[in-house]
Parts: sequence; structure tokens; C-alpha cells
Amino acid sequence: MGAINLAEWQKLPISLSELCINTTLRCGQSFRWRKNDAGVWSMALHNRILSLHQDPEYLYYRSIPPSTLQTPLTPPASHPPSESENTDDETLELIKHYFNLSPNLSDLYAQWSSADANFAKKAPKFTGIRILKQDAWEALVGFICSSNNNIIRISQMIHKLCVNYGPLLGHLDGEAYHDFPPPQALAGKDVESNLRSLGFGYRAKYLHQTAQMVSSKPDGWLDSLRNPESPILGAKTASAGEWSPSGREGYRAAHAELLALQGVGPKVADCVALMGLGWGEAVPVDTHVWQIVQRDYKFGKGRHASLTKDTYDAIGNKFRDLWGQEAGWAQSVLFTANLKAFTERLVAKKEEVVEDVEIKVEQDGEEVVQDVVKEEKMVEKGVKRPLEEDDEKKVVEISERVKTRRRRKAS
Repeated sequence: MGAINLAEWQKLPISLSELCINTTLRCGQSFRWRKNDAGVWSMALHNRILSLHQDPEYLYYRSIPPSTLQTPLTPPASHPPSESENTDDETLELIKHYFNLSPNLSDLYAQWSSADANFAKKAPKFTGIRILKQDAWEALVGFICSSNNNIIRISQMIHKLCVNYGPLLGHLDGEAYHDFPPPQALAGKDVESNLRSLGFGYRAKYLHQTAQMVSSKPDGWLDSLRNPESPILGAKTASAGEWSPSGREGYRAAHAELLALQGVGPKVADCVALMGLGWGEAVPVDTHVWQIVQRDYKFGKGRHASLTKDTYDAIGNKFRDLWGQEAGWAQSVLFTANLKAFTERLVAKKEEVVEDVEIKVEQDGEEVVQDVVKEEKMVEKGVKRPLEEDDEKKVVEISERVKTRRRRKAS
């Protein structure tokens, strides 16, 4: 735990099978969370800095409001800010909303496993993955930045956006925390050129133009595209309409609206629909998912030999038929299982070959048999690299050892 004094934190009883923040916050949904050496995750969220820590029984949380954050803080374990009971209640509701804690995840995993043997095989090692209920604008910007990119670089870009255009909430442990910039902040005259100078490349134009388009629409336009069964924090739920194998009408309408924005193709639109607008049937198909469906679901042949629009739609329909209204959630579990960053283990195959045998006769009448054994071990190691599509390294390790056996000499 390091310097964390968990007695000073609020806590929510929850098992790792229902929520695992170390997986959920690393699998390419949100790009602003920071994890320190003590295992604490922190982010500026809803006008506060929210810090989280988890053990097998509890999710620990603490929220620091902007009024406390205007000057650099001492370490939180030394002088925690006083929080009203009302603020604690608000933070708990925010956590339950943001991490989408209402559905019973164990039940969902069981449902998806019963429908799909491949999911049943992969999922037990990747429990606790939740689809976050993020701000729609933040999700839109994040996934525009995801084009031809990897998680580390996307996170760096989003950090630069917040530092240069987001409101400063304050400092925590010597680090500045900025909230996410609104569309108007990215719609200004010099934004595109500045973003290019910050390393955004061609994405600078897309972000600037999309910010201008969203800013020109009525207030709340993006949230009007939300699944009414998954509204913004504090709003009441409503029916999302009749189910269809191609997704509900509201999902299809939201997807079409998103495609009209700059830098938004089918995959980005589905990412935003799923992780920003609450449409569980949205199934983003990127290179990882394309690998999965070719390997495990018999795509990649015949009319679906390449990832055309027809194939993209067929993959979504296949998963919606298989997993139902939360197909995008189930697909995200397999997506995470396919990321090499999560295969933090060694799988070794070992072969023994007897290279030489030497027999020595000792005076006590025993023969000493020495086998010189050469061991070859093929190690397949998941290697963490600053790329989204990590490679596996295969290494042959060769060693020699002597095995000694004693036996009575024949008379």
C-alpha cells in the first residue's frame, strides 16, 4: 500500500469479478487516468479530482473539490481535505454511474459464456471489465485521436489537449490536473496550427473541424444521441425501443449522425456510441477485432475475405446475434484478452535430449552413470512495448546439466 492510509478513504464493497479497475482503465476506453507507484488511479472528473485504489474486497475512493485544489497539496495521506457527507454521496453516485455498476457482471459473463464457447474459454482470465459511461464529447475526441495510433500516444495527446485547453482544477502530489476542454475551447482560430505543433498531425484538422461542428449545434446535441436507457448522471431512464439484429433504431441514428463529423469512420462512431453514448450493441471493429474474428469466428474467407463495409456490418450483426444488447461489452472483453499488454506470463515448452552417457566403476561395486542432458526451452513471452499491436517474442533457452544414477555392478 505504500504511504496510502486507507482509513482516510471512503470505500465501496465490490469484488474483482464485478469490477477490476486495473484492467478496465487500461484497455483503451479512457485516456486520462494516471496510476502512481502506490497503485492509486487519479483523474480530473466532473469538476473534481477523483482518486481510486482497489483490493480484492473494496474499491477505495477519495474526491478533492476545486476549492481545495487551487494550491499545491501535501500528500493526501498526510493532510486529507475535509469532505462533507453530501460530497461523499455525490462521489459515490458518480463512481457507480461512471463505472456502470448497475448490471450484475457475473450474470452477464455467464450469459455470454453460455452463448459462446470462445468467450467462455477467454473470459475467466479477464473478469471485472466494465464499459465506462464517459462524457460523449471526451469519448469523441479520444477516439478521433485513436486513428492509426496506440494507447500510449493517444493518452499523451489527450494530456496535451487538457493542459493547453482544459480548465486547471489544481494540483495533487505535485502534478497539475486539468478537466477536459469543452468543444468551444477547440473551435478557435489558431487551434489547428497549435495542435499540429503539439504533434497531432492530420488529426489536428479533424479535431478543430469537429469542435466547430459540435459548437454550432444546439446545446446538448451529443447527449441527445444517447441511449435513453443509459442517460447522463442524474437523468431518468427511458425505453430505447425495439431490439433488432442490426441494433435499435436510436443506435443506428446516432451512428449515422456521428459519421457526419470530421475524422469519424464506422469504427470511431461505434467506439463513441458504445463508450460515450451508452449503446451496448455498438461493436467497434479495428485490427484487433478483425484478427479475433478471423481466428475464432471463421471470417476472412469468401465474401468476407477483407474488412469491407459489408464485412464490418456482418461482424457486428454476428456478435449482436450471439450476445444480444450488450454485444459491444462482450466484444470488449475479447478485445482486452487479445492485447498482448495483458499476457503478462510465460508459456514454456521444455524438451530434454540425452547428449552423452558416461559410466564409471567405483570401488564399492557400484556403477555411476552420468547422463549429460541438454534442455531446450522455448519461451513465448508477452512483451510490453509502446505499440498497440504488441508482438510476441519467442526465445530458445539452452542449458546443460548432469544427471547421476547409481546401480550395483553386475557380478
